Parts: sequence; structure tokens; C-alpha cells
Amino acid sequence: MGLSLSSIGLGTYLGDESARTDAGYEASVAVALASGINVFDTAINYRGQRSERAIGRALASAFDEGRASRDEVFVSTKGGYLPHDSEDPRPGRRYVSESFLDTGIAPKDEIAQGCHCMAPGYLEDQIERSRRNLGLETIDLYYLHNVETQLEEIGRQAFRERLGRAIETLERAADAGKIAAWGFATWNGLRVPPEHPEHLSLASIWKIAGDVAGAGHRFRGVQLPVNLAMAHAVAFRSQQSPSSEKIRVSALEAATELGLGTFGSASLLQGRLAGELPEEVVLAFPEAATPARRALQFSRSAPGLTTALVGVSDVAHASENFGLAAIPPAEPDRILGIFDAGGN
Repeated sequence: MGLSLSSIGLGTYLGDESARTDAGYEASVAVALASGINVFDTAINYRGQRSERAIGRALASAFDEGRASRDEVFVSTKGGYLPHDSEDPRPGRRYVSESFLDTGIAPKDEIAQGCHCMAPGYLEDQIERSRRNLGLETIDLYYLHNVETQLEEIGRQAFRERLGRAIETLERAADAGKIAAWGFATWNGLRVPPEHPEHLSLASIWKIAGDVAGAGHRFRGVQLPVNLAMAHAVAFRSQQSPSSEKIRVSALEAATELGLGTFGSASLLQGRLAGELPEEVVLAFPEAATPARRALQFSRSAPGLTTALVGVSDVAHASENFGLAAIPPAEPDRILGIFDAGGN
């Protein structure tokens, strides 16, 4: 029987590159585990690799102290952007140049917009760095990070070719036990309509995965914004239905149809949804006592969403947000009713 994932997870995007923020995240991991939260999300480029390392230290401590075991937690990270290392004495540009460009690990002709690469050798390097940062033999879910950054620059045919090689690399990593599964973490790609230059089609990506690795491919999850201010994943039909080219469905519906895990980022929109909210939202979630909890209750209850991620590196905020795990998610009709009540 597989691991059950909590409907709320810890994200680690926010915060400065300091030991104080590291300590805040490590303490928040402890609060999360004590609250029944078992999903932890990060990326190698978050806070100059410090977020991965903070998660790694916090989980290692929890494992050593018996507060959790490795098979009870789910850890995801991302690769694609050229990351600096805040703990390396070299300036960021020099670190990136000497580590990835001068060595040829990131071929210069495969870097998009000066910041993004998904060449095979580069992904192999990034997976190894993330495994070291996290202190994990196997990463549960490894995302290609904002691949629409590539698409916007090189066009769809070249993008498909690069994507196919990236998928081959991820499948080899899965065969070697370095990752258990792979997916896509996007900001715009899954929310925008097919006519948009950054649009990503889940049905098309699923087909590419099958073409590369057969029916046994390890494409297992997607991450995209899901919050009160960015509800496209719930309410906008941005995707072709995997079962019919003539039907358009929301991103969450398409992902559910394919059996993908779905993870919502920016649940509180970097804290901007933790203030006063419209009356229809307050009325929709009487079980949530604070604005932050109401906004998070919306995200975690979105039909088809596996886990809503919330970034928090403060123990008080962690206790407030993760305490919501003791309350069941709202029924789907309450989520959809917000749009009717709000006139949208």
C-alpha cells in the first residue's frame, strides 16, 4: 500500500539566504511533522541551495530522533534553473560560470533566457547536487522546473526534442534509484490557454513520456499555482482532455484523468492572501478561523488537488497553517460556489 500524502505541505521558496531563515524552516519541519504533515517541497535554486539543505537537516534530525521515518515522508525538489550557492565564497555569477558553463555541464547553446537548462548532463548534475543537499538516496518526485522558460525562446519542435532527451535522463535516474518519479513544476504553462506561447499540454507531454519510455514511464506529478487569486487550475479550461481532443478541461481535471499527483504552489500567494478576504470566502469556510487558514482551506480543498503547499519559516505561522490539518478539507461544491457568489 502506498504512502498517503497530507493535503497540506511545506514549501520553501520564501526567505533570505541566512542561517536565521534556515533555522526557521528546520523548526517549521518539526511543527509540520507533529501536525501530521508529510509533504516537503523545495528546489535547488531556492535561497541559493539553502532550502534543500535545511529540509535535509531537519528530516535527518527527525529520522535520528524517531519522530519520523524515511518511508513516512514525501520529498520533492526541482531542477532547471542555473543555481548559485550562497555558501560558496565566489560571487554568484562566477560560481555559475565556473561550475556549469566553463565545464560544459550546461551547454551554452541549450541555456534559455540566460538562466534555464534541461540538457541531459546538466540534469544529471543537478539531481546529484540535490541528493547531497537533501541527504537522501532517492528523491520521491523530481520536477523539471518552469520548462515554459525554454518553450518561449526556442519554439515547439526544438522544445519537444529537448524535452524528450530530458525525459530519457529522468527515466535513467529513476532506473538507478536516484529519483522515484518525475514531473513538471510550472508557473504559467498549465494555466494559460493553448494559444498562449507558454502553454504546456499535459496530454502531449504524457504521449512524449510514453514514446520515450513506454507505458511504464515514471511521469507522476505536476505542480502549479492554486490559490484564491490564481484559480485557473480549478476554473479555467486550459487543457485538452486526455480522452478527447474535442473537449477542454481544467488543468486539475486533465491531471486527474491521467492519474497524476497534483501539488498547488503559492497557496497564500507569498502572504498576500493572509489578510482581509471577501465576504463570500469568509462565509464559505466557517471552520477556518483566520484569513490565512481560509485561503489555505480553499487551496487544499480544490477538486482534484493532492496537496496545497504553503511556505512558512516561522514557528507561529507554521502552527497556525499546519493546525488546519486537523480539520477536513471542504466539500467541492463550496469551492465552486465561491465563484458563483463572487460573480466570476
